[in-house]
Amino acid sequence: MAAMKIYNTLTRQKQEFVPLHPGHIRMYVCGMTVYDYCHLGHARVLVAFDAITRYLRARDWNVTYVRNITDIDDKILNRADENGEKYTKLTARFITAMHEDEARLGVARPDIEPCATDHIDEIVEMIQQLIKKGYAYQGINSDGTLGDVYYSVNKFSDYGKLSGKNTEELLAGARVEVDQAKRDPRDFALWKAVSVNDHTDRHHHTLATDNTHVHWPSPWGPGRPGWHIECSAMSTCCLGESFDIHGGGPDLPFPHHENEIAQSEAATEKQYANYWMHAGAVRVNNEKMSKSLGNFFTIREILDKYHPEVVRYLLLSSHYRSAINYSEETLQTARGELERFYTALRGLVNVPVKTLQELDQHNEFVKRFVEQMDDDFGTPEAIAVLFDLVRALNSARAVSDAVKITELATILKSLAAVLGLLQADADEFLKAGGKDELSAEAIEKLIAERVQAKKDKNFARSDQIRDELKAQGVVLEDSRAGTTWRRE
Repeated sequence: MAAMKIYNTLTRQKQEFVPLHPGHIRMYVCGMTVYDYCHLGHARVLVAFDAITRYLRARDWNVTYVRNITDIDDKILNRADENGEKYTKLTARFITAMHEDEARLGVARPDIEPCATDHIDEIVEMIQQLIKKGYAYQGINSDGTLGDVYYSVNKFSDYGKLSGKNTEELLAGARVEVDQAKRDPRDFALWKAVSVNDHTDRHHHTLATDNTHVHWPSPWGPGRPGWHIECSAMSTCCLGESFDIHGGGPDLPFPHHENEIAQSEAATEKQYANYWMHAGAVRVNNEKMSKSLGNFFTIREILDKYHPEVVRYLLLSSHYRSAINYSEETLQTARGELERFYTALRGLVNVPVKTLQELDQHNEFVKRFVEQMDDDFGTPEAIAVLFDLVRALNSARAVSDAVKITELATILKSLAAVLGLLQADADEFLKAGGKDELSAEAIEKLIAERVQAKKDKNFARSDQIRDELKAQGVVLEDSRAGTTWRRE
């Protein structure tokens, strides 16, 4: 096979991919901060790097895929306090929810899924190395007490090489907190000092639901790690001081990944990651997704309305680096295109699914699929090859060429499987109209929303919910006693 090329954010160009160790790829992807349900932007990252991992393995490489969980963070602690629960209970609940969401999307679990709180010792050790080498310092608060430990940005001459920002841009773009303990406004916290009250248990966690004082012991006093150092320590612990690919979402190159590079390379004096990959942003109806705009969707909200494979297909139909537009229209288009694939496979039973290595490497469709995926994981172009396969399969079915039908259906199913597509039974998918059957809980939730819409005299939304439910085979019956429902 020809050489694979990957767009490297660090060099801003496509490069031939050469792993540090022949035949073995080590990849680290920044995962979730688990204080809420995963949203559509998370789905983009999950599906993109799942497809990338699937293809690398299909190319017969051994892949060690690490995706971390941030389970200690100010957002987590604040949310836990709002809920009146211990932060560990909150994170456990949302880790379970994340695993449920990714399973429905056909996303395989990573080989290693480290949690930040399981690597406090490694985090402390890396901070000690940075202080020893002159790259970090402990700040002094205005009252003279020792405070947070900071990374000294001006000590690292290559700072800004990933984002391409100069000193002025970094100062303008940095989210600078008012903190007199910093020597430079660009400096960022490695270890956050915590004022400890008298109600901590022997494991250094507060016994009450107030999570403000959650801490671990360190040479600089009780505290908790900063966000950036967590990933540097976890990736190094799981993959070594240098590894092949570091990935993440579109918002991470600066400051998170820039800071990871600075920390890791200062501590180890080695190149941190050889290739940097970043997924594109998700827009909703061509607007940035945000709660303030009311266009913020969790994965499970979307999967209440659409078959998971429709959502996965939509996310793969754009190149992983490109921005993707999510709307009812684009989802309907994705469903329609998937139905074309399943229609071509309708009635074909026991179609074998082969590995990429088992397929005929000289076959026109196989060669073109591999060429597109080798070019920075070009999933839209790879899907176009699958459409050509469908046309050929339909032609073979039109003349009842049994041998050709089996051959083409096998190639279609096998190549689609590399992307995690066409995993459902064709007849069942088409019968359901590309939808999962709504759960009773989801139906009741929509009925409650409809009741409220009527109270608010938002009759357009009330009618829309009725129509949505009817389209999914759920009939509503209103009476003085309330609303009941039944499936058609």
